[in-house]
Amino acid sequence: MSSLRARRSAALALRVAAQSLHHSRSALGDFYRRMRAKLSGPKAMTAAADKLARIIFHLISTHQEFDDSKFAADQLRYQKPQEAKLHAKAKSMGHVLIRLEVARRVP
Repeated sequence: MSSLRARRSAALALRVAAQSLHHSRSALGDFYRRMRAKLSGPKAMTAAADKLARIIFHLISTHQEFDDSKFAADQLRYQKPQEAKLHAKAKSMGHVLIRLEVARRVP
């Protein structure tokens, strides 16, 4: 198989995998949805495919297994400021937010 054909096939596979993250409850799925809200759909797909390619390259080059918990820290780093903004916005409108502890459905 030629190098160009292999590169195209890999790029297509990564884009399809990135697009499938739309309904995923993982940190990568959250990343895709954030990018889709910030950018357009095709740009979000490209950003997620690039992130997947970087993860795959790192896993292959270091001979490690994939561990989704490493991305949970990134998710928390994003989530805390968003929560603070939401509380501030609610307070400015005269509301108080109360956290509900609901079990998150795991796929």
